[in-house]
Amino acid sequence: MQYQNSFRQLIVWQMGKKLTLYIYQITKHFPIEEKFAMVSQMRRSAYSFLANIAEGNAKIYFKDRCNFFNIARGSLIELDCFSEIAYELKYINQQEYQNLLEFINKCAFLINQFIKSQS
Repeated sequence: MQYQNSFRQLIVWQMGKKLTLYIYQITKHFPIEEKFAMVSQMRRSAYSFLANIAEGNAKIYFKDRCNFFNIARGSLIELDCFSEIAYELKYINQQEYQNLLEFINKCAFLINQFIKSQS
């Protein structure tokens, strides 16, 4: 069932979903000792980005909406941080890292534009 103002229609959410699926794909190959550390943290950051956009979109008041969108932006920055560490530790190769940065930068641009559009 789709309701009016569905988060699924938001381009920023759609790009975040692609990012989240990519994170799940690349973290499958991380060392087993990272399963409850970096893998968990990267995955939580990615789906936190999605969930906060969805929840923020459902809020009526501007201040509430922007609070969730700012939390989403923070989750994206957290993911960016972990991505660099994963690359430095050679858990992901250069191409995966470049793909990840491209997703993160697109999502950052979209969330910033989306926040501006809400005012």
